[in-house]
Amino acid sequence: MSGDFSTEAVVIGAGAVGLAVARALALAGREVVILEKNAHFGMETSARNSEVIHAGIYYPRGSLKAALCVAGRERLYDFCRSHGVGHKRLGKLIVAGHRAQEDDLVALANHAAANGVDDLKFLGKAEIQALEPELSAAAALFSPSTGIIDSHAYMTAVLGEAEAAGASLVREAEVSTIARQRDGYGLMVRNKNETVRLQTRLLVNSAGLWAPGIARRIESLEPRFAPPTFLAKGNYASLTVKSPFQRLVYPVPEPGGLGVHLTLDMSGAARFGPNVEWLKTDDPAKIDYAVAADLPARFAPLIAAYWPAVRADMLAPAYSGVRPKIGGPNNPNADFRIEGQQTHGLCGLVNLFGIESPGLTASLAIADKVEGMLRDA
Repeated sequence: MSGDFSTEAVVIGAGAVGLAVARALALAGREVVILEKNAHFGMETSARNSEVIHAGIYYPRGSLKAALCVAGRERLYDFCRSHGVGHKRLGKLIVAGHRAQEDDLVALANHAAANGVDDLKFLGKAEIQALEPELSAAAALFSPSTGIIDSHAYMTAVLGEAEAAGASLVREAEVSTIARQRDGYGLMVRNKNETVRLQTRLLVNSAGLWAPGIARRIESLEPRFAPPTFLAKGNYASLTVKSPFQRLVYPVPEPGGLGVHLTLDMSGAARFGPNVEWLKTDDPAKIDYAVAADLPARFAPLIAAYWPAVRADMLAPAYSGVRPKIGGPNNPNADFRIEGQQTHGLCGLVNLFGIESPGLTASLAIADKVEGMLRDA
């Protein structure tokens, strides 16, 4: 990439959501360029998660997270079926370790129903044992709509369809400045050893961990529309023996996350996590993704609450991811912020902030929302 260029739309960030937005814009007939600072697409939040297709149970009623998760879930399953993307609708159990937590399950079921998730089923101890004999729980909620996905295959398919519709992905392209112009935006982009000027009428900031920083580079965007960044690291441990479980297993939720839960990959291997570790830095460039050697010893007692047979020597440090939060420890469940002209006053610009879980599940619905916001720009 060299010289000066112009295009109708630019999407900054080639994670699952950015790719889905680019696909939606391209399928709507837009000329789209996707700018990705890394050497490959989907290398950060989209590659470092549980790869779960969420049902929409937990999110605050009326929130974007709730609405877009429920709207996006079946669309994602349909996309996977029609595009040959690996996925499994395994279902999950949300378990009450003792009687005192059963009221939490009732409240959670009522909350889920208000979000439009009406297929949850209460299970007693005998029913739990019939499904997952190694589980220890007094009661559980079963969510049949929860599943897993091969996230890399999904992003590959989304990018492929976007490119077939005319979109272009430029890798190792880092945006340094964004100038407001009468007919759009002028971006200075460092691509390998060159600096390129890129003119666009429509601009979507889907940079994940970097989105607030990108927003601060947009000339004329008021500072209050670039939220602070809070980074919450989540660590995972892998199970080194064959998993005895056929479904996902979650404890009752905790502030900032869903507890150290059990998920499965497409091969049936089990992993546990993530925990919630608030980082002192707000700079994504300073993230240390290393997983501590003592993680198995710390996780084992938590997992034993629902799987008594686990031992620390059955676990190994695996990987970590970082949630791009816009709320700190005192507000850990801040909603998605998807902000267009009606919010910040700048025509043709959409900023996406705090796109953490359920961003992968909601990605196609988020993309439709963004495309609709830009349709008349």
